[in-house]
Amino acid sequence: FRVIPSNLGETFSRGLKPHQIVTYLAQKKAKDISRKFPRYLVLGADTIVFIDGKIIGKPRNKKHAIQILKKLSGAWQKVYTGVAFVWNGGRKVKAGYAVSRVKIRPLSSHDIKRAAVHHLDKAGAYAIQEKKDPFVEKIIGDYDNVVGLPIRVVKKLVKLAG
Repeated sequence: FRVIPSNLGETFSRGLKPHQIVTYLAQKKAKDISRKFPRYLVLGADTIVFIDGKIIGKPRNKKHAIQILKKLSGAWQKVYTGVAFVWNGGRKVKAGYAVSRVKIRPLSSHDIKRAAVHHLDKAGAYAIQEKKDPFVEKIIGDYDNVVGLPIRVVKKLVKLAG
């Protein structure tokens, strides 16, 4: 397989629920790549963190990452990942999503400042798979979803795609 990032903007209609947003964005990204490689099965994915009725995506910069991490410190949030398989130039689509609840332990100012420079490419500005980021206190749901790709959803979609 090859990793080919989609350069499409991550815009979506207002009023969508978190699971609808990640599913839509995963399909949008996969369709973009599928049009360029119509003979291949393309997997697209998108992840967001949702807390207090607000979507937390990737931080724009270090200052924004610090704001995000302060908000997440000591709090429960939901991590949503949408997955889409697209083939036949974007004409065939199977999509799904996973949601997990995550509690972040209370973070010190030092923890926040250190993490803020490392994860500007991650929704929520943290990465639980990193040994230097022991931030997660508890996960309810799919660990793989929080790390990046919900394998159960991927397997289900592969079966549906045939």
